[in-house]
Amino acid sequence: MTIRRALPAMLVALLALGVAACGERDEPTGNGQREAVDLVLDYFPNADHAGIYNAIGGGQLREANLDVKPRTPSNPSAPLKLLTAGRADLAISYEPELLLARAKGAKLVSIGALVQTPLTSIISIGKKAIGEPGQLEDKRVGTAGIPYQDAYLKTIVEKAGIDPGRVRAINVGFNLVPALLTKKVDATLGAFWNVEGVDLERRDKDPRILRMDQIGVPTYNELVVVARADDVRKRGPLLRRFMRALALGHEALRDDTADAVDELVKANPDLKKGLQSAQVKATLPVFFPKGEGKPFGYQDPRAWQRYSAWMADNELIPSIAGTQRAFTNEFLPGEGI
Repeated sequence: MTIRRALPAMLVALLALGVAACGERDEPTGNGQREAVDLVLDYFPNADHAGIYNAIGGGQLREANLDVKPRTPSNPSAPLKLLTAGRADLAISYEPELLLARAKGAKLVSIGALVQTPLTSIISIGKKAIGEPGQLEDKRVGTAGIPYQDAYLKTIVEKAGIDPGRVRAINVGFNLVPALLTKKVDATLGAFWNVEGVDLERRDKDPRILRMDQIGVPTYNELVVVARADDVRKRGPLLRRFMRALALGHEALRDDTADAVDELVKANPDLKKGLQSAQVKATLPVFFPKGEGKPFGYQDPRAWQRYSAWMADNELIPSIAGTQRAFTNEFLPGEGI
């Protein structure tokens, strides 16, 4: 049974006011010796991280007196564990992963959105490609076995009027594209429309792509920058400088995508420049929030409320209590006290 869970309207309004109404302020650049920042990525370097590498190669982070060294985790679940254990200063992760970690007691906070909207998608190829959720009935859908993505599938098929028992979910781990290409499954749920989707298009596989937030799942920030709650209290100037430099790196990416791709590929020579260029161009619009006056990294309190309520309704987290403390816009350009 679905249980209604909603924050009082007054609280939401106060949240929105608190994160958006603090006004402009001078941005610190840092003084003295450059500070090292150990940044753990969510996955192997790709187009999602182009702005990070651009801020490193373009000097924006250096000018903020920060020496940022990104590293690749052993798997996408590792970044928040490393951060919690004090083995990293910041981590790139996913909004749902952060909410799950906090529900288990992790004292972590998102200090900014790296990617504003869901990238997770249902992807299919071939003559029988799935063009709408209603066509999932009696199909095999490959997933990575992640609980909240299984809940995505359930939400989508129920909204389409399909009995979830008529859709067969198959855990293929992170081998989503191989499972699709070898016809082990009819579709996958878990690959990103801007990464695997673009790759399949360039390989002339003619993918059909259904984005999560367009077929029934509440929108969320696919990628967020996460810090320890203790550092939010004690290392505010460093976090502010990091987010300001990251914003400048993404603004430079928007002005010169080709140069940003060069920085990404230079730092990661195994990447193919042509593919990265196409993927970065596809991702560019969702690096930035919609609407006037919202700074880079902005996190919408109402969207966080709706998504966390969906997680609670699907018994992924016990409740939405404390959700408003899972993120802050305090360290974004022009925000804070």
